[in-house]
Amino acid sequence: MGATNVWDAEWEVNEEQARTLIGRQFPQLSSKQVKRLGWGWDNTVFLIGDEYVFRFPRRTIAVGSIRMEGKLLPKLKAYMTIPYPKPLFYGEVSDEYPAPFLGYAYVPGDFPIGLTEERRALSAETLAKFLRRLHEFPVQAALKCGVQQDHRNLTDIASRKVKLEGFLSKVVEHLSPEESGVIEAYISRLQKDRVEAVNALLHGDLHFKNMLVNENGIVSGIIDWGDLSVGHPACDLSVAYSFLPPYARGVFFETYGGADEETKLLARLIAVYIPILILMQAVDDGNEAIAAEAKSNIMRALSD
Repeated sequence: MGATNVWDAEWEVNEEQARTLIGRQFPQLSSKQVKRLGWGWDNTVFLIGDEYVFRFPRRTIAVGSIRMEGKLLPKLKAYMTIPYPKPLFYGEVSDEYPAPFLGYAYVPGDFPIGLTEERRALSAETLAKFLRRLHEFPVQAALKCGVQQDHRNLTDIASRKVKLEGFLSKVVEHLSPEESGVIEAYISRLQKDRVEAVNALLHGDLHFKNMLVNENGIVSGIIDWGDLSVGHPACDLSVAYSFLPPYARGVFFETYGGADEETKLLARLIAVYIPILILMQAVDDGNEAIAAEAKSNIMRALSD
């Protein structure tokens, strides 16, 4: 895929640099161990001791998100029903590093990779209550904190369908004939071009790499809030299709407070779209565990 992937970094931070940057601005943390936890498209993440996590932007586009998170995440406290990372340390731009960075309270848990369908179903009500409350947050208050409004044009199904076809062509050799057949049949059935706009505050990137589970497999943390935005709730409700088995979706939507057919149509589309992107990156990284989980998310989303 070469060096022009959307997730390629403009600048990288290693453990040594992170230790230096954190130690200079927050001397009280300078004696703690610094360990790289991983990275997403926008940020590199480090564990500091065992109680804090720091995120450093990897791309210019992520800088606005870090600033906005710092303002908005503390205001969400009264709405949160699942643990989330609260900002505690606000790192400033310096000569050594061109972006602000944030330190949060560490949220313990494991990524939900390879869970049984029975274990996934246990989180149906937990996820629905979490999203019901999050989507009740006042949109105007979010916009005042610098949250973007529908910057990804979520309701435009036609253009997302075209992009999905392009993504599929890139990963088709990593899918079984049955998997690619199911996805192609789904894309060809997508006839609606657009759904009506609805505005709610969204996590904006709710998938298995941004969720944590406890030892029983129940969702116990929601992380990586860099895509906080205002837009169609279907974006977050996609988790009902990608994460939950079909038989748990009724309880999910009942607990959430219902969803119309347009919302469910868009939620299912995003539940295929996001894991295909994750699959593309996992293939590029040679990460077989993430690739397998992404594929199972797609197939789950397309089963009834």
